[in-house]
Amino acid sequence: MTSAQVDEGQADKGRPGAEAGEAETGGEGYQRGLGARQIQMIAIGGAIGTGLFLGAGKAIDRAGPSLILAYVLAGMVIFFIMRALGELLMYRPVSGSFSEYAREFIGPFFGFVTGWTYWLFWVVTGITEVTAAATYMTYWWDIPQWLSALVFTVILYGANLISVKLFGELEFWFSMVKVTAIVGMILICAGVLTLGFSDAGDTATVSNLWNDGGFFPNGVGGMLMTLQIVMFAFLAVELVGVTAGESKDPKTVLPKAINTVPWRIAVFYVGALIMILSVVPWSTFKPGVSPFVKAFEEMGLGVGAAIVNFVVLTAALSSCNSGMYSTGRMLRDLALNGQGPRAFTKLTKNGLPLTGTTFSAALMLVGVWINYQWPGEAFNYVVSFATISGMWAWIMILFSQIRYRRLADRGVLPQSSFKAPGAPYTSWFALAFIGMVIVMMAVDKDARISLYCAPIWALLLGVSYLVLKSRNPENTAFVKR
Repeated sequence: MTSAQVDEGQADKGRPGAEAGEAETGGEGYQRGLGARQIQMIAIGGAIGTGLFLGAGKAIDRAGPSLILAYVLAGMVIFFIMRALGELLMYRPVSGSFSEYAREFIGPFFGFVTGWTYWLFWVVTGITEVTAAATYMTYWWDIPQWLSALVFTVILYGANLISVKLFGELEFWFSMVKVTAIVGMILICAGVLTLGFSDAGDTATVSNLWNDGGFFPNGVGGMLMTLQIVMFAFLAVELVGVTAGESKDPKTVLPKAINTVPWRIAVFYVGALIMILSVVPWSTFKPGVSPFVKAFEEMGLGVGAAIVNFVVLTAALSSCNSGMYSTGRMLRDLALNGQGPRAFTKLTKNGLPLTGTTFSAALMLVGVWINYQWPGEAFNYVVSFATISGMWAWIMILFSQIRYRRLADRGVLPQSSFKAPGAPYTSWFALAFIGMVIVMMAVDKDARISLYCAPIWALLLGVSYLVLKSRNPENTAFVKR
């Protein structure tokens, strides 16, 4: 493959903005309304969600203080993934992001699977998050859960159809709330440790990290079993790649946002856990209870529960807002390549994917209704699939980067201005790490169901792909370039 062939293949599809230069001018039809401030906070907020505020309780119960090491290891892998994505983005910044890269470097079928799988991931995530947000509202008011879910969905849907700048502003403030909460918790814990105030002042000590059964109270195996929970907490960090087509200055803004990944993980995950587990012994935390809420209770700061409830509500709305944004873009990318209904290609006057966003929002509302009617195991099985589908995007990013680097090093394609350090070895390491996490999922009976769902979804996509290909045999989107 040569760079000329790549450009020719894109032109054959009639895909605007496929070349790097065109993408920079917003050739895909989108408006570049996301500035540096918004992209930075989207990148930060993507790494902070309910997985940290709520899910960490279960992980602490399993691994104890060694959960800190799990976050360090997973954080390193996430950085490798994001740098791999960054290298691809600087080669060709497009809104289709990893779906486009999978299509170009691995094959049209993989681009098809990646686009639809990532779309499903955000639809399912949106369903669970808007439902969770409605549940959190009952903390303050006794109102029907379905009503809150409906109001939240309509508001976020409307915001996503006004302008991409409004989406960016919502994400900026959602992320600001989450960041402020974590920084506040770290400062309070630091005060307890150094000044000894609050009910936990007498027992707060850094030695809590190893006193109660050691740093590995449940062995190294206990720590390894939490890796799936830890990786799930990082899902959506790749969302910054989807914003490439609407960033005002992607060549400058995106590398800066990606390079902040290490300190974000160091502060918001590792730093927060070190502080919380120093102030409160790890054995105090239980699954299903937010470690932030529990820490406030142990310190005798009851108002903290209400604060954390507000923060978790914000995290849920932020995730749903991101889902509204990304699903419309993914559907449009698929439609532009002939791998989805043509109706999804339509944009509003403000450059927003109206039909795709509307379709996804409608499914989210149906999901809320299903959750209301049948809140049992069937719904939970569907939700569990979101985790494996999210990691599929990471796998495609890494394989695409490996293929791209090979072609760039041979001079077939232009070099990226933001090379991933240590690649391709770091990319292979990240792939091996994800493989280990999948093995851990197979061992864990609670997470195993998501692996059962994956083959069914793959079969459905395989059949759909063959049908579309047979109906459009001349479409170059179905031919490997």
